Amino acid sequence: MTNPAPILCERLDALSPGVVHGFFTRQGGVSEGIFSSLNTGFGSSDLHDDVAENRRRVADHMGAPGKPLATPHQTHSTDVIIVDESWDYENRPRADAVITKRPGIAIGVLTADCGPVLIAEPQARVVAAIHAGWRGALTGILENAIAAMERLGALRQRMTATLGPTIGKDNYEVGPEFVERFIEADRENARFLRPSPKEGHSLFDLPAYILSRLHAAGVDASWTGHCTYDDEARFFSYRRKTHRGEADYGRQISAIVIRD
Repeated sequence: MTNPAPILCERLDALSPGVVHGFFTRQGGVSEGIFSSLNTGFGSSDLHDDVAENRRRVADHMGAPGKPLATPHQTHSTDVIIVDESWDYENRPRADAVITKRPGIAIGVLTADCGPVLIAEPQARVVAAIHAGWRGALTGILENAIAAMERLGALRQRMTATLGPTIGKDNYEVGPEFVERFIEADRENARFLRPSPKEGHSLFDLPAYILSRLHAAGVDASWTGHCTYDDEARFFSYRRKTHRGEADYGRQISAIVIRD
């Protein structure tokens, strides 16, 4: 039996054992077929028991055995939830960022191309997991999460943020309506777009855009450098599934926990 082996950020890993994190890949689970193998998304058509076992393995790896993972119902919003106790998946709140200062609660977000951002402020012992797709990043999910962390006593100049596996700039093609919306929001956003081989379309650099928003907010941030579309062996990808005409896709989880 293989076990999950998440990608770690060196700067976040340096905060261990007080803070433990992981950008989990699709490896180390029990799901089969297109969901092979560590699919953590109950929203997929994967077998419920397999997803439950995969999530149990993640919780065990995070040092929270027997506790459900606190992942929200993600809607590409700017909504933030403060987590004081974990919840069953069926009772998950709608939000795209989860924040806690309670030890032992593993919080996380699910992705399959969008940007998973983990943030830790070690002195205040506040952590966050953020789902940052283009819509959430554009409308302020990152800034809302940082502000919520501050309300719990964190200081942004002490925060360490890492963007995990995300669709890369060579694989994220967007149409003219997308380009128009981004440029209308801020003309400086043009620097994240470049011409695509397809006429009238552009390639969008989502990782660079997310990092720019974090840096502009005064938070030290980096990217792990992994493209979900390119590396099929390790990552699920919604866009790759769409291009292939597959019926469904799995979701990987990025999680963080404060240890006692």
